[in-house]
Amino acid sequence: MSHAPQIKIPATYIRGGTSKGVFFHLQDLPKAAQVPGAARDALLLRVIGSPDPYGKQTDGMGAATSSTSKTVILSKSTRPDHDIDYLFGQVSIDKPFVDWSGNCGNLTSAVGPFGISNGLVDAARIPQDGIATIRIWQANIGKTIIAHVPMTNGAVQETGDFELDGVTFPAAEVQLEFMDPAADEDDGGGAMFPTGNLVDDLEVPGVGTFKATMINAGIPTIFVNAADIGYKGTELQDDINGDPKALAMFETIRAYGAVRMGLIKHIDEAATRQHTPKVAFVAKPADYVASSGKPISANDTNVLVRAMSMGKLHHAMMGTAAVAIGTAAAIPGTLVNLAAGGGDLEAVRFGHPSGTLRVGAQAKQVNGEWTVTKAIMSRSARVLMEGWVRVPGGGLL
Repeated sequence: MSHAPQIKIPATYIRGGTSKGVFFHLQDLPKAAQVPGAARDALLLRVIGSPDPYGKQTDGMGAATSSTSKTVILSKSTRPDHDIDYLFGQVSIDKPFVDWSGNCGNLTSAVGPFGISNGLVDAARIPQDGIATIRIWQANIGKTIIAHVPMTNGAVQETGDFELDGVTFPAAEVQLEFMDPAADEDDGGGAMFPTGNLVDDLEVPGVGTFKATMINAGIPTIFVNAADIGYKGTELQDDINGDPKALAMFETIRAYGAVRMGLIKHIDEAATRQHTPKVAFVAKPADYVASSGKPISANDTNVLVRAMSMGKLHHAMMGTAAVAIGTAAAIPGTLVNLAAGGGDLEAVRFGHPSGTLRVGAQAKQVNGEWTVTKAIMSRSARVLMEGWVRVPGGGLL
């Protein structure tokens, strides 16, 4: 009996923000996987180690959390005034599919550094020392992101003293600007507020009817008040992820919210769209202890936010959800804005399970419609390993 050898593919394993993912140069992928389709999805599933009924991803590069079951495909941009084309794939842990419906804001912080180090950015645009301004086209959502990457002696600077709650060690700061982060109705993405309202009454059978802000900015997100669903906003992962009834409730909210947002036509479709929309709950500032044991004072934050990702409470905050938080906070009358004290807010520091994060957004009303020109936050990134990832052949591609 013959056995097919493993396929060897150049890859880089990178921490970006509070996530980790396997990064590929598009041209390094096998030809069948260089285009969207079943072959690409099958390859990335096998790289990460999915689907895994044990929920561990032991036989792959994933670590069985939404923050670590991620893949990125990068190439030199073909679009004017952009350096890198960035495609993100969220790999399901226990099901055989890759969700391409949204971006990963955390891994965005690693896109510029990877592009510089792997020749995707013209050398003339990279300073020997200082800050390289990298223009990224986010292909999943059709948006521009600008990354400000520190350079030292002609190389990407990865070490530094920037601290990010949810990441153990300090590193170099990468500032990100998410340009025009709201969905474009003309591009088929739906309006920033797809229902036409800043706040809706969301009816969820078996759960109840409560206020919700449903927004398309950064990533489609459903915000609800913590108190309306029985929480305080100070919860950590163990308070929710070990409670099957709570997880089922959040998934039901997500499904009915997705229908109201026009993302799906029937709640059954939510099972094949795990990455979006997100569900988050908000509350006014309060004292709590972060997952690291660090005390967070009510005075340290403007608002508390907890968010669900791929069916579990996130250990910190997704970068794209942070954009949604900043955008919603900047618009008077949303649930996020009201929980943060209301009024005109250009930036907020929100509390999450691992600590706090500051995010800013610039919002304005034009002809009665709210627009956001950009959202800004800082992250860090570090290469953990580079070389080749191996996957079994045997008809995979």
